[in-house]
Amino acid sequence: MPKALLTGFAGFIGSHLTEKLLKDGYEIIGIDDFNDYYDPKIKENNIRAFKENKNFTAVKGDIRDKNLINEVFEKHKPEIVIHLAARAGVRPSLLQPILYEEVNVIGTLHLLEAARNNNCKKFIFGSSSSVYGECKNIPFKETELELKPISPYGVSKLTGEKYCQAYNHLYKLPCVCLRFFTVYGPRQRPDLAIHKFTKLIDQGKHIPVFGDGQYKRDFTYITEIIDGIVSSINYNKSTFEIFNLGESHTTSVVDLVKFLEDALGKKAIIDWQPAQKGDVPLTYADVSKAEKLLGYKPRTRPDEGIKKFVEWYRKELLAVSN
Repeated sequence: MPKALLTGFAGFIGSHLTEKLLKDGYEIIGIDDFNDYYDPKIKENNIRAFKENKNFTAVKGDIRDKNLINEVFEKHKPEIVIHLAARAGVRPSLLQPILYEEVNVIGTLHLLEAARNNNCKKFIFGSSSSVYGECKNIPFKETELELKPISPYGVSKLTGEKYCQAYNHLYKLPCVCLRFFTVYGPRQRPDLAIHKFTKLIDQGKHIPVFGDGQYKRDFTYITEIIDGIVSSINYNKSTFEIFNLGESHTTSVVDLVKFLEDALGKKAIIDWQPAQKGDVPLTYADVSKAEKLLGYKPRTRPDEGIKKFVEWYRKELLAVSN
């Protein structure tokens, strides 16, 4: 039975991945600090389906705690590290850049050090499309040399990638960095646009739209991301790679709102606001490398994925009311 350490196991992507790997026969040691970035009860709800699984061990702790990380590695001896824990979000990173550096860079270094000192077979790093920033070459390719992140969050993720590359070069630690593009689906964080807009439209409240609403994002459904991560765990043709995981299809904020209106059967009330610092005008993934090397196949169009999300949202509302 393969043993994996999964940081951020109780979050949106982490909880879906934990469920998948447990079903696939993995033993999972999960680390999560259940911080107050959003209500910790949401994370508790995310893990209810697997928290009693005999092949799952939960560790509540902070990846900035070097001693804790070393203890977990020494006790459990994971073969694989899947590092998803991070301070997330572009706009919040402008307010707390030091915190983002401490968690996303120093925390990643603690894990890389422990991984190489305990002879881990693979290190998977959850990166972000934010590393591209204001790149001019569209769609974004992993071979892009002029990466231009414009937020502390994007810089922290790019720094994490560079440390993975260095540890691969120096210590032969096999690493895969995965650049996630605007992931959505059941359990999405409540602060992210699709979840936030869904709730506000459903309640008849104003939704904040920044700029002219023409900013475009490559929205990627959660099942595609999970498939990509699992494929990257099994990838063994080289010891260091970077992959884009996106839908390779862009949707404007205005079109996103239309999809939500159709799925909810309600009209949005838009509160137009000035463009925000740190927001990039476009994210657009070239996924040809992932398709070729990982067998990655994005297949959920945003209008279809939005319908699935709204179905989940309504089920959750019903469960809470009961």
